Amino acid sequence: MLLNLTESPNQEVVYHPKGFEPLKLWIKRDDLLHEHISGNKYRKLKYNVEFAFQNGYNTLLTFGGAFSNHIAATAAAGNELGFKTIGIIRGDELSEKEDMIRENPTLQFAKECGMQFKFVSRSDYRLKDTEDFIDKLKNEFGEFYLVPQGGTNALAVKGCEEILTENDREFDIVCCAMGTGGTISGIINTAFSHQKVLGFPALKDDFLEKEIKNYIHNFENWELIKAYHFGGFAKMNQDLVHFINDFKMQTSITLDPIYTGKMFFGIVDLHKKGYFDKNKRILAIHTGGLQGIKGMNFRLQSRGHSILE
Repeated sequence: MLLNLTESPNQEVVYHPKGFEPLKLWIKRDDLLHEHISGNKYRKLKYNVEFAFQNGYNTLLTFGGAFSNHIAATAAAGNELGFKTIGIIRGDELSEKEDMIRENPTLQFAKECGMQFKFVSRSDYRLKDTEDFIDKLKNEFGEFYLVPQGGTNALAVKGCEEILTENDREFDIVCCAMGTGGTISGIINTAFSHQKVLGFPALKDDFLEKEIKNYIHNFENWELIKAYHFGGFAKMNQDLVHFINDFKMQTSITLDPIYTGKMFFGIVDLHKKGYFDKNKRILAIHTGGLQGIKGMNFRLQSRGHSILE
């Protein structure tokens, strides 16, 4: 097995929201699984790269935006495991300025890992799942193993089914940030019968429930909490920045601004509103993605806003 780590530690933390009772919860530190193939990206890539290796592929091709955790993780996995990697990047304007790659920490890291880029317009990017678009990529690059945007497919869900272990039976509520739905699907499938799984979407789109139902076996033990996307994917405000910085100051745990920051903001806000029974034990999954902080700070600084510490 090319990526063989399975279990990460649970860390108990207490967070003190100003003016409210302290919140005690446990955080599964999947962000510690690997320095660069971080958190749920490690889980999603695990069986995909194993399948690619066993079936003789030497190239991984995938899709993502300019600051994508998935692009960075796939590049790192290819570099570590001996695969060539190709990233189809949304936004053809990036191809016109080499400086934009150097100033983009995600793309610069992926490039240093050996990833080859193809920048496409946003309209063409929307065609990425069509047979004609994939055939054109095969004509251009030859044979490759295709990993979907965000990494979600059946093999990714299989990897995410290893997030919860027997040691997590003691928890009543499991919280997970959401992008494409693969991570939470694996968690839903392996949650214990008494557990409730709460998903915190990082984007506004309503496709997630349908996507999740393509992969899960249990339709009753989960719920999506949709109020904490902060306007959509990769969008945030200064309230979220201040929260992430305060959470780090109190707990020494860094959160990313795209996924886990929004989830923990939501958990704390629900705690303030009395949503959680005080006798329930909460486990929150830290899905990594910390490489995205540099890119977000670049954007925040350019607007004269406070940055993530």
